[in-house]
Amino acid sequence: MGNVRPMYIKRVALELVQRFPDIFSDDFQSNKKFVEQYTSIKSKMVRNRIAGYIAKIMEKPEAKENEEES
Repeated sequence: MGNVRPMYIKRVALELVQRFPDIFSDDFQSNKKFVEQYTSIKSKMVRNRIAGYIAKIMEKPEAKENEEES
């Protein structure tokens, strides 16, 4: 079974990726710092969940490109 994330996590993550597409990557640690910088989220757990979801979103296009090259 996969990870189920609440809509508020997905909503914030997608909005951040749309606003700052060049800043985020598939690296969780750097995403965590950027989420802290660009939002007013005080909760460490929520910040980490958003950063993790952004990392998952950002790694999807790379995987598809690699499959097409093969």
